[in-house]
Amino acid sequence: MLNFTIKIAKKAGDLLLEKSKKPLKITKKSARDLVTEADKKAEELIIKEIRKKYPDHGIIAEESHTHTENNLQTLKKAPYIWIIDPLDGTTNYTMGLPQYTVSIGIFKNKNYTGSKNFDYLEGDMVLGVVYAPALKELFHAEKNKGAYLNREKIRASKTSKLMDSVVATGFPYKDKTVNLPYFSAVLDKCRGMRRFGAASLDLCYVARGCFDAYWELGLKPWDIAGGALIAKEAGAEVSDVNGKQLDLFGADILTANKNLHPKITKIFKSLP
Repeated sequence: MLNFTIKIAKKAGDLLLEKSKKPLKITKKSARDLVTEADKKAEELIIKEIRKKYPDHGIIAEESHTHTENNLQTLKKAPYIWIIDPLDGTTNYTMGLPQYTVSIGIFKNKNYTGSKNFDYLEGDMVLGVVYAPALKELFHAEKNKGAYLNREKIRASKTSKLMDSVVATGFPYKDKTVNLPYFSAVLDKCRGMRRFGAASLDLCYVARGCFDAYWELGLKPWDIAGGALIAKEAGAEVSDVNGKQLDLFGADILTANKNLHPKITKIFKSLP
């Protein structure tokens, strides 16, 4: 599935680049959360290609509602689930900034747990592709096969002191203040802080060693599915902000090189 996933990510990325040359049609999902015609067209392209090649696979996608089986009762029947963000970094895109991506992750179903009050899928992320078309950066990873940027292998950094590190974060649209305690706790303990505005790209930049760590709260599965696997395959630790196993539906993520991850989780656990 790797070559096919790369192919459709590039096709969607080319569409985004072409749309960016013309005036964008922008609407709002909320006061701060934007969506463009390009988001929707890119997602339609990706879903159409998947449906054609893998009709029995499930899809979780950010913008689609009528074509996306966004419930576990349906998804449990699928051998694989495609988790898609057709345009991660929409605000950057609308402002002419190059930090935006097409992000695709593939989840392999193993077990389904269902009850009156609880539904959950168990399985593994087996493939991730993140394509930044304006930067011409294509990241990919397959489970247990390493992480790559433009087909060249990449590795997370080895920085051991938090004071020598450059870390990245983001702030959720609904409540930006929720991240302030975490931000304040790390700001004076690191060398520098960055905020790119595209979670998938932040994860990939940890994978390639540009960032030593990254965390964010208030996320969705499509924000992190592809990038989380890429970071992990590059040798970074990936968890929730408390150091526990990452839950794609858990809304928060922390990834850092193996030297810094326990130090940052210790800081976060000490927060009130």
